[in-house]
Amino acid sequence: MRSSNPDAALYWFARMLDGGCDRAYLARRLTRMAVEDIGLADPRAMPMALEAWDTFERLGSPEGELALAQVVVYLATTAKSNAVYAAYNAARADVHQYGTQDVPLHLRNAPTKLMKQLGYSKGYQYDHDAEGGVALDQTGFPDAMGERVYYRPVERGLEIRLKEKLDRLRAQRDDARRDGNVSSGDEGT
Repeated sequence: MRSSNPDAALYWFARMLDGGCDRAYLARRLTRMAVEDIGLADPRAMPMALEAWDTFERLGSPEGELALAQVVVYLATTAKSNAVYAAYNAARADVHQYGTQDVPLHLRNAPTKLMKQLGYSKGYQYDHDAEGGVALDQTGFPDAMGERVYYRPVERGLEIRLKEKLDRLRAQRDDARRDGNVSSGDEGT
């Protein structure tokens, strides 16, 4: 997969097969690459890897190896991003650092009268009711942490469009914060 070189990737795939490498292990590794190294730059990679794995399981060797080879070529040539992998690791680090934090009251469901009296869901903003379909002035993080940015899309593949959208949303959230409209669900109290 290195350097987006499908020819080299096919060579090493064939070498691994020739060396007796377990085909299920190869299918698992290809799926891992689709998730970790390709990510949202090309979200078709993961289902394609899973389908190739399934095809291999159904056909067996040697016919099923062609399905795996097809994924090898696709993964080598498609756009790559490990932005989700990095974001997930950053979120995990915050969970480790901050421990178990309370869900903000405004995000808690309030199916009972007592929960409502305790302030559960008070000030919650339903995205579909907000202008533009996003409650920009509502935090989704525990109060002790403040806002965080984990996911930083790269400018490759589909992530180009995701980055454009997130840049707009993040700028709008910043504007809402500067205007003093950000809430943790306490508005109206």
